[in-house]
Amino acid sequence: MAPTYSLVIPIYNEEEILYALYDRLNRLMARLDGPVELIFVDDGSKDKSLKIIRELHQADSRIAYISLARNFGHQIAVTAGLHYAKGQAVVILDADLQDPPEVIPNLIARWKEGFQVVYAKRTIRHKEVLFKRVGAYLYYRILQRLSDITIPTDTGDFCLLDRKVVEVLNAMPERNRYIRGLRTWVGFRQVAVPFERDPRFAGERKYTLRKLIGLGLNGIFSFSRAPLKISTYLGFLSATVALAMAILILYWRLFQPDSQFTGFATILIAVFFLGAVQLISVGILGEYIGRIYEEVKGRPLFTCKELEGFDHLARVPGAPDRQTQQDIVFQYSPTVPSEG
Repeated sequence: MAPTYSLVIPIYNEEEILYALYDRLNRLMARLDGPVELIFVDDGSKDKSLKIIRELHQADSRIAYISLARNFGHQIAVTAGLHYAKGQAVVILDADLQDPPEVIPNLIARWKEGFQVVYAKRTIRHKEVLFKRVGAYLYYRILQRLSDITIPTDTGDFCLLDRKVVEVLNAMPERNRYIRGLRTWVGFRQVAVPFERDPRFAGERKYTLRKLIGLGLNGIFSFSRAPLKISTYLGFLSATVALAMAILILYWRLFQPDSQFTGFATILIAVFFLGAVQLISVGILGEYIGRIYEEVKGRPLFTCKELEGFDHLARVPGAPDRQTQQDIVFQYSPTVPSEG
C-alpha cells in the first residue's frame, strides 16, 4: 500500500539522538490517519548513526533509509529523501528534535484544508544564543528584501509538501539547492504554522558558523540579482569619487601647489579604494559564475551506497534493478520533463 505520509529526516552523526527521535516519531505515527513511511537519509555519518538506522529498519518495516556515498550536505540529503519519498504528503524535519514531531499533525491539518506547502514558522527559539537569534532575524529580513520572490521569514526546512510540489522539486535540475527558497519559488497554495523551536536534544550542532554563512549566501545568490546590482552601484560610486578627486587634485595643483593633498598619500587612497571596489565586484561575479560552472558540469546531485526499505527504485535514467542496489553506486541527477 502506498504511504499517505512520508517523513524525510537527514542524518549526520546523530547517534546520541536517534533512539529518542524514533521513540517520538513512533508515537506520532500511531496517531496519524494513514500509512506512514519514515525515511532516514544518512549523509555520510562517521559515527554509529548508520548502524542504528539499520537496527531500526530491521525492527520496524515502516522505516526506509538511504546511505549517501559521502557527506553531500544537508540540502542535498533532503533532496535525496524527497526523490525517494512516495507519500501524498511529505514532511521534512531535522533529526536534532529542535523541530518537534508533535507539530506535524498541525501541518497535516492545514494540508487537508487544501494548502500544498505548509511551512513551520518559528515564534520562539528556546536556549539559542543571542548572536544566532539576532543573526537569523536580520538574515531572513535581508533575504526577503533582496530576493526576487517573497521568502517567508523565520522559517527553516521544517515543512509539509504536497505530492505535486515534491514532483516539481524533483524535476528541477538546480544543484545549489536552497529548499526553503525553492518551495516558495514553485508557487502553489502556501501557509505558515507557528511553533516554538526547542533546544537541541543532545550532541553538537552540525551547522557551524561557516556552514550557516554558506547557506545564507547560497540563499541570496540563488534567489536574488541584487549583489550584481550592488556591484554596478559600487562601480558608479567609485567612478564618481574618482572624478571628484581628479577635479580636486587639479584644483589643488593649479591654485594650491603647496597643499599636502597633492602627494602620494592621495594617490594611494584612490588606488586602494578602486582596488577594493574591483575585488568586491569580481568576488560577486565569481559567485554567480561558480554556480554556472557547477550547473554545466552535469554531475549527479548525489550518489548512494546503500538503499533499504523501498519497494522499488524511482525510475530515472540509469536506475539499477532493486535486487542489485546493494552492489552498485547509484547516481541521481534530476531530469527536466520534456515539453508537450
